[in-house]
Amino acid sequence: MSMKRDNPRQYHIELAEGDIGRYVFLPGDPGRCEMIASYFDEPQKVASHREYETWSGYLDGEKVAVMSTGIGGPSAAIGLEELVAIGADTFVRVGTSGSMQHHIKPGDIAIVSGAIRDEGTGLHYLPVEFPAIADLEITQALKDAAVGMDKNVYVGVSQSKDSFYGQHSPERMPIANALKDRWAAWIGGGAICSEMEAAALYIVASVLRVRAGGLMMVMGHPDQSPMTPEEWDASSVDKLLPVAIEGMREIIRRDKA
Repeated sequence: MSMKRDNPRQYHIELAEGDIGRYVFLPGDPGRCEMIASYFDEPQKVASHREYETWSGYLDGEKVAVMSTGIGGPSAAIGLEELVAIGADTFVRVGTSGSMQHHIKPGDIAIVSGAIRDEGTGLHYLPVEFPAIADLEITQALKDAAVGMDKNVYVGVSQSKDSFYGQHSPERMPIANALKDRWAAWIGGGAICSEMEAAALYIVASVLRVRAGGLMMVMGHPDQSPMTPEEWDASSVDKLLPVAIEGMREIIRRDKA
């Protein structure tokens, strides 16, 4: 099926050239878009179609945007493709993740420098041997911003999975033993968190020659034990957003320099 049509707007995200700038935040949840946009100067909602809600505005005089991607790699890859097609080239993933190390606690911030490709979308772009790696300059800017705000920060590899319940309830699955063995291997290798989009985003960004990085609010525990009320409060995603904003400001400052 051809996606070509007379409408200049991209098929899935309903955006056209000029609607956004080059810098884009990428949360999964549409409900987080207005929250992020509230930090912009002159925020305005510019599109809402399927899982893709988009707001634009300005940070330090530079046009920026936030667009939700839904859950998982397929919709994240589609969103990234169409954003690049209309001129965006710098992306910061903002979301939540599950801790994979006992010393990484709910409320800590994980900056994802690379991702385990435990997903299928990226295989339609590059063989599994090709690593899913964040842009180095974006990763460093996000880390510097978080450290400068006195946050407890970990930089490292995430597990990007396709099945949320394959992680959270592996014992229910017919391949339970394989899932548990792989989980233990990721932890043994030092993975810091588990999420569902970074690998696909980083692989697509590599192919399209654009920049992508990400920071995640850490939730949960590696053994899936319940969080306490205090841990739920500490890991509220609204506490991550000022760090994401400052990280993008740092990226913009470094680009201008």
